[in-house]
Amino acid sequence: MNILKFHRTIKIRLVESFLSSTIGGMIFPFMAIYLSHHFGAKTAGLLLLVNVFIGILINFFGGYFSDQFGRKKVIVFAETLRFFAFFTMMLSNSPWFFSPLLTFFTMTANSICWGLAGPATQAMLIDVSKPEERKTMYSIMYWANNLSIALGGVIGGFLFKNYLFELLLSLSAAALLTWVLITFFIEESYATEKTAGKTVREHVHGMLNGYKEVFLDRVFILFVLAGLLVLSMEFQLTNYIGIRLANEMAEQHLFGWTFGGIEMLGFLRTENTILVVLMALVATKIVERFKDRHTLIVSCIVFVVGYAVISYSNHIWLLFFAMLAATVAEVLRVPVQQNYMAELPPEHARSSYMAVSGLTFNLAMLICSVTVTLSSFISSMATTIFITSMGVIGIFLFYRIVPALDQRVHSAEAETPLKAANPHS
Repeated sequence: MNILKFHRTIKIRLVESFLSSTIGGMIFPFMAIYLSHHFGAKTAGLLLLVNVFIGILINFFGGYFSDQFGRKKVIVFAETLRFFAFFTMMLSNSPWFFSPLLTFFTMTANSICWGLAGPATQAMLIDVSKPEERKTMYSIMYWANNLSIALGGVIGGFLFKNYLFELLLSLSAAALLTWVLITFFIEESYATEKTAGKTVREHVHGMLNGYKEVFLDRVFILFVLAGLLVLSMEFQLTNYIGIRLANEMAEQHLFGWTFGGIEMLGFLRTENTILVVLMALVATKIVERFKDRHTLIVSCIVFVVGYAVISYSNHIWLLFFAMLAATVAEVLRVPVQQNYMAELPPEHARSSYMAVSGLTFNLAMLICSVTVTLSSFISSMATTIFITSMGVIGIFLFYRIVPALDQRVHSAEAETPLKAANPHS
């Protein structure tokens, strides 16, 4: 694996993403506490919910705009808005001026920026990467993302309360650096047709038709749905599973330590992070030895079984072993799953496809919310069955569509040399 061989765009995106995610991880995971402190828990919950739905809505516009006007234009606009949002957030929490309401509005502006830039960024990475590079690229991005979240969470836990202004100053500087890198060092990766003469009505019609094409792509939609159902099991760790461990796990004694369910959740999250950071960079070498379809299915099975055990057991060593198995499966699954995803969208609609794919995170959180509510009415065993059934359905969907996935990948790989030989075709 040699990062120096990657396209310059990929290297720049890796660097700026790691920097931004690390600093963002020091701030945004704690903003729910910030909002609840200043607005109350109920109001803060509603504000965060509004933020999520705005991000989902803008995500669709981001995908369409990227396919119509080009990736770079959309990303530069989003990063410009993001810088001003972070700068305003910094001023709103400065020694000279304080406004929690303005802070919330800047958080909403950041959600808009993510919705605009997310699909364009994912499409650009596919545009500039070769099929044989993508597993390595996604493995490195996965590793960097987990490492940045871990670093940001630890540092932010110590600094957020007393040094919020300094953290926001750093975040603003990182946003400015990101804007400079993207504006001056990244080239457009997708040449679009002329859209200057289109009316608003034509754009709306084009957007609706574009997403109609995406949702009629049966293989893609089933692939996204399968990934969503499997991913939702991991998200249960900090939702239902965390609540269950806190309520059900008796006081434990290990190596002279006394701890309960909340501490056990922390141990499991730490184990997951350490294993991901240690293994993600070698995952590509491992998965290359096996067929992608076999890696995808087997890793999903191990992953689902692992989280099924974690969702029910209170046995320390069984929990540690289940997390080990689930994390190894996760590390092997992610580059293969993302590589499949990169091959599914047609070139003219990559951002629109990525916009739909990007809803996975929000929908997984929705499933977790439903699970938490449901768990108050049914037993732990019944809740585990519900959670596991989501993962099993995901595995079944992957199994059903994997022949079609392989066919799409082979067709895309066959077209790549022809496009390289005839770039204007």
